Amino acid sequence: MNLNNLTPAKGSVLSDKRIGRGHGSGGGGTATRGHKGAKSRSGYSKKIGFEGGQMPLQRRVPKFGFKNINRVEYKAINLDAIQSLVERKNITDITIEVLRENGLVSRNDLVKILGRGELKSKVTISAHKFSSSAKVGIEAQGGSISEI
Repeated sequence: MNLNNLTPAKGSVLSDKRIGRGHGSGGGGTATRGHKGAKSRSGYSKKIGFEGGQMPLQRRVPKFGFKNINRVEYKAINLDAIQSLVERKNITDITIEVLRENGLVSRNDLVKILGRGELKSKVTISAHKFSSSAKVGIEAQGGSISEI
């Protein structure tokens, strides 16, 4: 095998026809783009959602509701998840970093502790928010809470 007999892989080259190189080439004049219209012009790229001038679906569908741009989203962690963490890892001081290391929350999540399940151990929990039932459940076992 030499450089002079290398060829592209079969099917990788669409055609050996040189487009837009005069009428004698068979692809001159309009350069196989047809006559007029956006697709015949240079720089054309179809916009996302464009439907050929028809009103796009995004604009046809009725809009309703309200999206509060100031909404604060919390990642919910229940007491039963904390109890299983205590049993598995034998941790009594639970912080955001501990929850992150054990895969319960992501890096920028705000954490709210909720009261589903039962806590059987005395733990100190540090989080952004606590539900009233979670406070009762934690303090019933002699644990303490601290809001960040």
